[in-house]
Amino acid sequence: MKPTRQQRLARAKFALPSFVTLLSIACGFSSIVLSVENAHIGAAADYRMAAFLLVLAGVFDALDGYVARLTSTQSEFGMQLDSIADVMNFGCAPGLLLYCYGFTLLGADHPTLLRMGGLACFIFVACGALRLARFNVSVGRTDPRYFVGMPITAGAACVASVVVAWPQPLQGMAQAAGLVALLVAVGTLMVSTVRFPSSKQKKSPLLLALVAIALVLLAVLQWRFFVLFFLIYISATLLINIGWQMGWRGVPPPEVFED
Repeated sequence: MKPTRQQRLARAKFALPSFVTLLSIACGFSSIVLSVENAHIGAAADYRMAAFLLVLAGVFDALDGYVARLTSTQSEFGMQLDSIADVMNFGCAPGLLLYCYGFTLLGADHPTLLRMGGLACFIFVACGALRLARFNVSVGRTDPRYFVGMPITAGAACVASVVVAWPQPLQGMAQAAGLVALLVAVGTLMVSTVRFPSSKQKKSPLLLALVAIALVLLAVLQWRFFVLFFLIYISATLLINIGWQMGWRGVPPPEVFED
């Protein structure tokens, strides 16, 4: 029996969030292709474009959930597809981007550095996958105002911000060592139990003021603003967590959910 127009519209509505997720995957895959093609060329503009594609993937990643809620088409299939997309877009794609950007050209003269860079990128990808798996099994068991560990999207944006700020491929051992340390540090934060604030935090006039300051800094610092943003974001989060351990309650701590 031929489906009615209403049935076809209902199917299309349920497919819409998955289509947005596929657009996110397309951006992540395009970033991977661009990184690989540029690995032995080292064109700064191409590395920056690969990093921007990851940002665009993040936009679609946020949009697919919004579309699903708006159309009341949330599904287990959509959740699984979104999780798979996150591993590729915010784990594999930034890991490969940083490998090509930071270690490929230097590796011709320093093969040990190339292997160290590959290991650091793998640690980042592995920690991102573990972070996602933990998130998937802990939904509803933790305070929704806070993430347990740095979200993989934030981790990917953090390492990609270095490429956006300084798109010229690395040319020295000290820079490469710093990139190794960054990848391992961000990976460690993703699998840590440090609580990072989520978008479900209560909005306040202070937050609006911070957004205004951020826009001014963006105009002044331009591409390098994003590195400063993540430096402040991580530092402030760590200080808040240390404050909670010392008894400070200026920011409400996360609620403890009993099993």
